[in-house]
Amino acid sequence: MATAELAATYAALILADEGIEITSDKIIALTSAADVELEPIWATLLAKALEGKNVKDLLSNVGAGGAGPAVGAAPAAAGGAPAAAAEEKAEEKEEEKEESDEDMGFGLFD
Repeated sequence: MATAELAATYAALILADEGIEITSDKIIALTSAADVELEPIWATLLAKALEGKNVKDLLSNVGAGGAGPAVGAAPAAAGGAPAAAAEEKAEEKEEEKEESDEDMGFGLFD
């Protein structure tokens, strides 16, 4: 990772730790104070990516995965999902039976 990218990331972390809103102007101010030249577009992109997010929570849940909110929305969006899931399971079981060595009448070491 380039020095400017790391500096911008650290600036965002500093702002989050202090409880200050993460904006592109503040990221540029911190990187300038650290004598790192950062193009304004990168500060703007980082600020927009982190806008409305709690950075401390993001850091605390790094290994937890990102499917938390999607799980709650999936049942509401898929009304006929249980029936479709049951059909898929039945098809999978049929395929497993077809691929079994027992159905062929011989084994690998016969």
